[in-house]
Amino acid sequence: MKKSVLIAVFVFLIAGSSFAQKFAFVDTEYILGRIPSYKAAQEQLDKISADYQKEIEAKYQEVDKIYKDFQKEKVLLTEDQKNKKEDEIMAKEKEIKDLQKKYFGDDGAVFQKRQELVKPIQDEIYRVVKEMAIEGAYAVIFDTASGAGILYENAKYNKSDEVLEKLGYTK
Repeated sequence: MKKSVLIAVFVFLIAGSSFAQKFAFVDTEYILGRIPSYKAAQEQLDKISADYQKEIEAKYQEVDKIYKDFQKEKVLLTEDQKNKKEDEIMAKEKEIKDLQKKYFGDDGAVFQKRQELVKPIQDEIYRVVKEMAIEGAYAVIFDTASGAGILYENAKYNKSDEVLEKLGYTK
């Protein structure tokens, strides 16, 4: 009898401690949207991207003009001249694709600039969320910005405004 009571108490303690975990959530899009330096960084990134895109489009227009001229002259050219012109057009297209990769690739100029401008802000948010998790003894703090699998959220557990306050921004 003592043994079964002891086991029952032990099971209730374990079950009770597992239900006592605290959860909260933040919305990083909401937080970032209220940080002026993030907005400025985003505007700068948008301008840089637009400038790079204009440069690439201008180069594509040049290649398109060369191609159209080639199509007009094609009947007058020898086979060797045709091959040379086709190679020239393909080389220019490859050059443009390389430039696109340089600007917009996985480790391109826009990515590097984003790392420089936005990552420090994101790191600061992460630091504050981590501090809140430790101070508030939260087992998990979810980010609702991605919306991955969150079907319902109770506003009383939303800590986004608290993160903004700790970062020095008010509503």
